[in-house]
Amino acid sequence: MIASKPNSLASALRAAVQDDPVLVGEQVSPYLTDATEAQALSGTAEAVVLPSSTEAVAAAMTWCYEHGVPIVPRGGGTGYAGGCVPDGGVVLATDRLRAIRSFEPLLWRAELEAGIITRDLQRLARENGLYYPVDPGAAEQSQLGGNIATNAGGPHAFKYGVTGAWVMGLEAVIPPGEPIRVGGPIRKDVAGYDLRSLLVGSEGTLGVITSAHFRLIPAVERRLPVVAFYEELSAGCRAVTAAMASGIVPAAIEYLDAPVLQACGASFPERLPDRTELVVIAEADGSAAEAELGQAQLQEAMAPGALELHVPRSDRETAALWRWREGVGIAVDGLKGGKMSEDIAVPLDRLQEAIEGTVEIGTRHGVEAGSWGHAGDGNLHSTFMFDRCDPDQLGRAHAAAEDLFELATELGGTISGEHGIGVVKAGQLRRQWEQPAIELHRRTRELFDPAGLMNPGKKEP
Repeated sequence: MIASKPNSLASALRAAVQDDPVLVGEQVSPYLTDATEAQALSGTAEAVVLPSSTEAVAAAMTWCYEHGVPIVPRGGGTGYAGGCVPDGGVVLATDRLRAIRSFEPLLWRAELEAGIITRDLQRLARENGLYYPVDPGAAEQSQLGGNIATNAGGPHAFKYGVTGAWVMGLEAVIPPGEPIRVGGPIRKDVAGYDLRSLLVGSEGTLGVITSAHFRLIPAVERRLPVVAFYEELSAGCRAVTAAMASGIVPAAIEYLDAPVLQACGASFPERLPDRTELVVIAEADGSAAEAELGQAQLQEAMAPGALELHVPRSDRETAALWRWREGVGIAVDGLKGGKMSEDIAVPLDRLQEAIEGTVEIGTRHGVEAGSWGHAGDGNLHSTFMFDRCDPDQLGRAHAAAEDLFELATELGGTISGEHGIGVVKAGQLRRQWEQPAIELHRRTRELFDPAGLMNPGKKEP
């Protein structure tokens, strides 16, 4: 009934949110997909609300709860799990929550609203001699609220941790429309249950995050990486543990396998040696002296078994290397026109088996496969490439992903290291959790959202 009366729905929502924009009809189309669009994952929505304040978020949620309308929170739409793809109901997008509520560089902290772009926080910190290390791949489009809702990571999570490690406090609206604050501008807080951590990574199923207090640190002076090329996969995986044993804590330890290099190798800043099966990138950071010493230690640790080492010496070379690394996903996507890129994570000593297993699964299902990712965290972006215009290839990629989740759990790992569950992996949590934990997961969600209206169908165990 609601869907048949879009104008009356829009009028009711506009009245509720005090004339903040409410989109209906063709206007909602940009809010129906995320980065899983190549997998033909697209949703429907009766309306999109663009609140400009926490009060408007609360008003919209209250109206939806009173009328039994599902609510789908949305950030920048860069997720790979379909977490913000709606199946009817109202999308509550945080685009207009863009205020910097406070910024105190001498206290290394800031409070920012959920709609601020990740890169803007990084830039704000850098321009004031500070550092926000979280670097998800879509930092130019992703929003801070979405980063928190998925507990986003990135290459430098190896040393610095994922988003949740930098969130001191949250403001959120929980059903049926109540604003709450947990934590705040304090560095230590053990009062009560850790509701902040429960909301971090909840993927919009427990509430809508509207602002957060972020912890910052002084900016590092230099970042100096080492890039090592290996003919044997085993030698490259040994290099990952050698980097960890080098005497420093690397800021990042990344890898790319041979199938992925076929897609992106031509744009590498230097010549790639022939016969490369694995590339490992490790980075030292800190003061100029610390970075230079750390780079030398990494170079020594990663040299055994390497075909060649590429050792950038300048900030320009380092920036060029990371620009190349950030473009890997786009290059792989262009190989066939579509990709199913999952984010399993395994114990570090099983990394080689996971890399080899990804390719074997792709071969078994007749799709090209490869992986890259955050080697130091054992976090693979295992990817199955397909022609997005060919439903048969898409189906085989889906079947390959099912086998991948099985492989991850067999190796003692997880079905999601950083993308979350969303709808793409709904039901997969049963592979790695026992039934009592599954039941506690379900009951926790019901406690926050007894009517089951918050992002239904997502993060389901």
